[in-house]
Amino acid sequence: MKTGDLYIVATPIGNMGDVSIRALETFKNVDFILCEDTRNTKNLLDRYEIKKGLISYHQHSDQKRSKEIISLLENGKNLALVTDAGTPGISDPGNLLIRDLRTKIPDLKIIPIPGASAIITALSISGFPTDKFVFLGFPPNKNKRLKFFQEAARLPFTVCFYESSHRIEKCIKEILENFKAERKILIARELTKQFESFYISTVGDLANMQIPAKGEFVVVISK
Repeated sequence: MKTGDLYIVATPIGNMGDVSIRALETFKNVDFILCEDTRNTKNLLDRYEIKKGLISYHQHSDQKRSKEIISLLENGKNLALVTDAGTPGISDPGNLLIRDLRTKIPDLKIIPIPGASAIITALSISGFPTDKFVFLGFPPNKNKRLKFFQEAARLPFTVCFYESSHRIEKCIKEILENFKAERKILIARELTKQFESFYISTVGDLANMQIPAKGEFVVVISK
């Protein structure tokens, strides 16, 4: 039996209108969709009147779930992998699944269906140098957090990372303490959503910016 194919499908980062036609066609044609949160994926599918079997796969999924996915592929089922928002595998547990599947099913065909990415969306409107940039994911919650900001400040490239609403105020303080005051910074909040907003200044002026500690954030600091 021919091994099924795995599609890595980018989904909107906020505005459901950003889903691609190719992504919707993929959802219609696969046998199952692997998703971080079945409720979020169902909301997207319902909007476009697509009914499909959903299988949860997230950072707490165990080996039993991985074996189930391998079995489906080996039995010829075509699967799509999505995350809650954006491109699977980028600062996302889907990357671990892809690595595992490449090892255990060497002939597996993995097909990217590109689309939204919060980090690229923020970079695209920054005006900062993007010929070279470094994406650092999320800063550590506790351990090694100081080291994260110290090392980021030394990089000779535009630096990008994500931050949560719970730590954005702490993050701003750490940027002020570690980055040179003249470096330019963009903080993008709630990208593509109703309350999308952008805060652009120098690091030195960052303390004067009134940034609500609510939503999802992308931080971009120019070299």
